[in-house]
Amino acid sequence: MSGTTQDDYTDRYARRVRGMTTSEIRALFAVASRPEVVSLAGGSPYIAALPLDAVGEMLNQLAAEQGAHSLQYGIGQGTVDLRERICEVMALSGISGASPDDVVVTVGGQQALDLLARLFLDPGDVVLAEGPSYVGALGVFQAAQAQVKHVPMDDDGLIPAALEEAIAAVERSGRKAKFLYTIPTFQNPAGVTLTDERREQVLDICERAGLLVVEDDPYGMLSFEGEAPRPLRARRREGVFYVSTFSKTFAPGLRVGWILAPHAVREKLVMMSEANVLCPSAFAQGAVTQYLSTMPWQEQIKVYREIYRERRDAMLTSLRDLMPPGTTWTHPTGGLFVWATLPEGLDSKAMMPRAIAARVAYVPGTGFYADGTGTSNMRLNFSFSSPERIREGIRRLSGVMEQELAMRAVFGSGFASTRRRGTAAADAPGPDLA
Repeated sequence: MSGTTQDDYTDRYARRVRGMTTSEIRALFAVASRPEVVSLAGGSPYIAALPLDAVGEMLNQLAAEQGAHSLQYGIGQGTVDLRERICEVMALSGISGASPDDVVVTVGGQQALDLLARLFLDPGDVVLAEGPSYVGALGVFQAAQAQVKHVPMDDDGLIPAALEEAIAAVERSGRKAKFLYTIPTFQNPAGVTLTDERREQVLDICERAGLLVVEDDPYGMLSFEGEAPRPLRARRREGVFYVSTFSKTFAPGLRVGWILAPHAVREKLVMMSEANVLCPSAFAQGAVTQYLSTMPWQEQIKVYREIYRERRDAMLTSLRDLMPPGTTWTHPTGGLFVWATLPEGLDSKAMMPRAIAARVAYVPGTGFYADGTGTSNMRLNFSFSSPERIREGIRRLSGVMEQELAMRAVFGSGFASTRRRGTAAADAPGPDLA
């Protein structure tokens, strides 16, 4: 890296990190993957914690003993063996009595969201979602040409009164929301968890309004402080679509997720999945089935919990020790993310090129809102980097913020907007690096 100046970094990457469309976030992750950059941006699990030798032997055995089946085409709904194992996994979270017939295996949780959007959404329809919300879901809803109306959260998750007001506001406009999309447990990006009391309130509100619920639960098993609250689907069977994935608890590279759907629409989801991908990978399903059937996967979840708890603590301690006054952040009790709010006047999107120049990456908050708000926020990931690397990343990020605050003190409130006008060429769409 000799001979590369900070200005070189800024010029090279500014084009790719301004704006925060889905493709631009992919580009950001490509930049953040460079070894010289401390990435607090992604949401990757720490796969190195898996017993990779044992997993390799398991995959070899799968190919040798079941290759004629697992390397062949499969069925659109997914294998019966895996759907049975999925029901056992859900039962551990309190979702009892689920039938394998009502489980649809998907290519990760992302395809599950896409199928639900294809099933329910027409152009111009309204989806209610927490503000902020998962960027991948926002991309799906955008592709369906739906309008997302955000519902505010606080440290206890989605605010029931705000949900009631959002439903009423949509109705006053002469429309009806199609569903509520929510990540109630260790939310992405905010890291907060909906309390037990609010879970019941939210379900009651949706039931009275005749509003379907899409519950996305990728992180529920990654609790650091006791067991997570029971999922919404464990409390109500009717009107709740439960989506989850093995990406955060086993291996994201296998791309295996699922939907637990009311029986009446199960067949429609299967038909849409067959039209979309023909069938999910039989080999990936076999790998997950073997992992759940033959390996101590629940002990591995405990390993992940301990690793992520240590890294969460390292991030929270570093934020407390190093961040400039006026910065606040959430305190997650599980999952992978911290949501930070910047001191007044700082813009996380405008600051991103300078952060990349300082070799640290985060995701600006604008990526998690459909309406472009969130400039005062950023998402920070703690699952992938070591505690030492996390502290170094926060140190670099704090230095960037201190510089931004100093420049604002000298040039006044027009500093950020002046910088944006001065880099209009950098805002033009650049090549997608991902």
